[in-house]
Amino acid sequence: MIFDNVEKLHESLKGILNIEGEEVKVLDDKRFKEEILRDLVLNSAINSNTDVVKESRRIIRKIAAGRGIKTASIHDYYMSVPHDDTINFTVPAINLRMMTYDSSRAVFRSAKKINAGLFIFEIARSEIGYTKQSPDEYVTSLLAAAIREDYEHPIFVQGDHFQVKAKKYFGEERDQELNSIKNLIDDALKAGFYNIDIDSSTLVELEKPSIKEQQYHNYKVCADLTRYIREKQPEGINVSTGGEIGEIGKGNTTEEELRAFMEGYLEELGDLPGISKISIQTGTAHGGVVLPDGSIAKVKIDFDTLKKLGEVARRDYKIGGVVQHGASTLPDEAFHHFPDNKTLEVHLATGFQNIMFDHPKFPKDLYEKMVKTIMEKYGSEKKEGMTDEQFIYKTRKKMNGDYKKELWTLDTDIRAAIEESWEEKFDFLFEQLRIKDNIKYLKKYIRV
Repeated sequence: MIFDNVEKLHESLKGILNIEGEEVKVLDDKRFKEEILRDLVLNSAINSNTDVVKESRRIIRKIAAGRGIKTASIHDYYMSVPHDDTINFTVPAINLRMMTYDSSRAVFRSAKKINAGLFIFEIARSEIGYTKQSPDEYVTSLLAAAIREDYEHPIFVQGDHFQVKAKKYFGEERDQELNSIKNLIDDALKAGFYNIDIDSSTLVELEKPSIKEQQYHNYKVCADLTRYIREKQPEGINVSTGGEIGEIGKGNTTEEELRAFMEGYLEELGDLPGISKISIQTGTAHGGVVLPDGSIAKVKIDFDTLKKLGEVARRDYKIGGVVQHGASTLPDEAFHHFPDNKTLEVHLATGFQNIMFDHPKFPKDLYEKMVKTIMEKYGSEKKEGMTDEQFIYKTRKKMNGDYKKELWTLDTDIRAAIEESWEEKFDFLFEQLRIKDNIKYLKKYIRV
């Protein structure tokens, strides 16, 4: 139900919630979860009335906070990893581009089955744009899903790829570009993102003679933005901050690059708490490598690089280790290698979107409309030599924004079937990444 105004929203809550000024009290928990909670999240996500949006989010956040469901930083856990030999799992970082309330419910159900607590929800700068999800909306959807699934632990929300655009940075718009990243950081922190990945790897200049010179703008900007985060973060919280060396989809990262970045970064940063992890390139690409027929090529990851550079990061720089991006479309048999090789964190995104779009229950007529939109609205972006199938696969992520209302309002039975498939995938990934019972590390290391 979409509400025309705040008065109608409040009227629908009578007998379920009691709202008096700033206070929100649940009168009937069962009815609240089953009858009204999804309506509140729906209005938070797609209502055009900003007053209704704000009130829906306020109500959800008040109820979540009252149940101890808050967002947290994973920094203290990551900084403990070099000193704790019992840790043998990889933290999944999950990008939810679509139906965030419904898809995160599947995550929480999978986590509860195995007593898992250290996993991350994330969204990239680019995804915030093309999925039309503000940081505030994203966190509100996650909090609502945690309420619905009775998950009453801290949750970790991450800004993924807060990426600096090289063309603007090296052109006349440098200050404007850096300020846009800072504004995004402000919005993210205000919403409860206490984990932020800075991606200035786009600024590496491989034509420079020395590796440190190649990495200069990367580590300089990363240090500057880390300093900005430390100035803006809430009192008592060290935001978990990540850096990135090799741009995903390019050549594999070397030890020399890692050392050049870290040494330059630490020199620039001084005595402030720095990054807790670093992303490297090992052979993957975001969304997978798409073949001419639209299928995904099998990619061989350089696990030796993950293991070796992770050891260097932990031993010599005392950070949690290295991060793998672009992994959700890898073959199933690849995932157990991440904890085997002590990968700290792995990023998973496109595979969950694919489950939705390719699901047998997904409405065929809606998908055909999406394909038509892709070709008509974005056709000019198609690169020479790219087949239609490749282009559709690469571009359909934008349909999460263009058809946001249609996705959020899919029939209940369709959403339930897709959720079930998501949950099966999360069950598998969580088993392979060995996060069962890792809630004990959350309780040991994380302060809220």
